[in-house]
Amino acid sequence: MMQVFVYEYLSGGGLVDGDTAATAALLPQGLAMRDALVADLLASGDCDVTAATCAHAGALPAGAAETVARDGETPREFVARTAAQHDFCWVIAPETDGCLAELHHAVGASRWLGCDAPSIAVASSKSATLRHLAAHHIATPWTHEADASRWVVKPDDGAGSVATRVHGSRSAAQADLEARRQRGESACLEPWIEGEAMSLSLLCETGRAELLSVNRQHITAAPDGSLRYDGVAIDVLPARDPRRRALAALAAQVAAALPGLRGFVGVDLVWNERLGAVPIEINPRLTCAYVGLSQRLGRCLAAEVLALQRLERLDA
Repeated sequence: MMQVFVYEYLSGGGLVDGDTAATAALLPQGLAMRDALVADLLASGDCDVTAATCAHAGALPAGAAETVARDGETPREFVARTAAQHDFCWVIAPETDGCLAELHHAVGASRWLGCDAPSIAVASSKSATLRHLAAHHIATPWTHEADASRWVVKPDDGAGSVATRVHGSRSAAQADLEARRQRGESACLEPWIEGEAMSLSLLCETGRAELLSVNRQHITAAPDGSLRYDGVAIDVLPARDPRRRALAALAAQVAAALPGLRGFVGVDLVWNERLGAVPIEINPRLTCAYVGLSQRLGRCLAAEVLALQRLERLDA
């Protein structure tokens, strides 16, 4: 039996930007992803699972062993120590401040289940992601700059819609951007694409991607332009929907542009009736859309990721 260590950053004791309020708001999403992943791994019948937990995290699914960080141990130290005791390590962590990249380095490529370091580096920056996609002839919000009537400013390495604000003019957005940078914050500005907020759930390997599901993101805009993420509805487009072909083509383009994407990957996009699919960012890790997806599709996605990555390493 393989020994797999699952580390979800928030339920494992990590903090988002040291902000306990933000951490508390995001913790339910982290717990849901952790528990869905652990349950899938246990259901595979091919591995023993140990998952990180902490005092403010709920109980693990039955059958999983738990482990906690030692007093004074940093997330990096905890993950490095525990991963070394297992065959594989599956990390769910934000890209913020290089967190996911740092944990990849701590685990090492031989035990890491997920995207490789170069792909994580690109996807950890929203602006770098859009530049990379554009260099591979994939349309981005900047492709449609001339048509923009609104602009959005957000953390360049942020999670979800945290600290994201939509402005009615570029000058107002530019002022917001400069104010953030003067405070030492990492921020980016881009044209706001009108349309339906969606995401793709992909199963990726060596430059290829299977489109698992198309999801609808529930994002609410406040009068001041700030955005709030209110969850995701998974697998909302049936196979016969005409948009599905275009979205599958986008998935293939993204995977070809970043061949180091591995396992479960999310792509956030806007579907505009005139422009089609416009990618916004890549999530090189599990996303909230993973929760319930194995049951929805009648597949054990965690087992499939394990099988793909084990096969790839045998071929290496």
